[in-house]
Amino acid sequence: MSFKPANNIQDLQYFGEFGGVNPSISDSSTYTFLSAKTMFDTFEGNADGCYLYSRHSSPSNLYLGEALAAMEGTETATVTASGMGAITPVILQLCGSGDHVISSRTIYGGTYAFLKNFTPRFNIETSFVDITKLDAVEAAITKGTKIIYCESVSNPLLEVADITRLAEIAKKHNLKLVVDNTFSPLSISPAKLGADVVVHSLTKFINGSSDTVAGAICGTQEFIDDLRNVNDGACMLLGSTMDSLRSASVLKNLRTLHIRMQQHSFNAAYLAEKFEADGLKTVYPGLKSHPSHKLFKSMMYDKYGFGGMLTIDVGSIDKANELMEMMQEKNLGYLAVSLGFYKTLFSAPGSSTSSEIPDDEREAMGLSDGLIRFSIGLDSDIERTYNIMRECMEKLNVLEPKTFEMT
Repeated sequence: MSFKPANNIQDLQYFGEFGGVNPSISDSSTYTFLSAKTMFDTFEGNADGCYLYSRHSSPSNLYLGEALAAMEGTETATVTASGMGAITPVILQLCGSGDHVISSRTIYGGTYAFLKNFTPRFNIETSFVDITKLDAVEAAITKGTKIIYCESVSNPLLEVADITRLAEIAKKHNLKLVVDNTFSPLSISPAKLGADVVVHSLTKFINGSSDTVAGAICGTQEFIDDLRNVNDGACMLLGSTMDSLRSASVLKNLRTLHIRMQQHSFNAAYLAEKFEADGLKTVYPGLKSHPSHKLFKSMMYDKYGFGGMLTIDVGSIDKANELMEMMQEKNLGYLAVSLGFYKTLFSAPGSSTSSEIPDDEREAMGLSDGLIRFSIGLDSDIERTYNIMRECMEKLNVLEPKTFEMT
């Protein structure tokens, strides 16, 4: 592929105020003007390079937005105070009373709760469908449909969206395709496959150190300007503003994303292959047994692999909890939500990040109580990690002890 997201990040070069190799952090909430006319022009959006108030914009946030737009191949981007602070204004900007959203049924629990429980207050309805069944997606379109919403790789079941085909359906019916690319930065570039808007929780892989909550919206200049409009822009009026200090921190971490994603993917692929060979029910897009393995491979940049997320099913929530607690005791990682950290994180989505989804709907989509979601870390000796994990599984009778034939 001619588009090289990591190269685009590498080629960005910003100088600090006094020649620093990192851009200076704008530690101000408001900005002064030498003339009243310039203030007026800035408020009207007609004075490039001028800043009025940090809820509108700040130099630090613009630097990060430019870098993320370069990574995703969009005209521009804006950053927000959380991933949900990116998702919710996009939906509310594109939809009004009487409108309709088609969403993947397997999405982050917070997004599901927003679409299922919150947007109906504004007379916005959502149909949740199996996003891998394109005929079901198209059949769900109504006169009021405005958005098709999905995740490149779904949370937590790791279903893969056919972004190219979904984009074709969206364009055919004059809809907007919004894709959450949190699980697969660098590996997949949704905008290059036809997505209209790409959102991220920067909290996860992009930042990578679990010390920041942040989000991003990547799209056309027109759409981002609409979001920032002082009169009716959802980002502007809902106020999910990212702090400049955090923007600067994420921008620095973005510089190493290409290295980290390669290691996350390498480690996840190693463990997934081992777990599957051991007989565990394992889901990972890099496994040939994954129903969308070929689809993911057709969309991906090989260098960055199939991502750092995998799941196994150990049969029950009690067994899942026992295993996670033991793995934490063995320093293999943390029993924690979120993902993209340098240490492995594991959680049972049915009782954590997907708990907003009703039991019957979780069962229908195949989200069992015994499912454990792993965000695989940057372990330097992944074979050692696997061996200790296997010991934990054997002690809890998740796996039978290995037997060795005498020769």
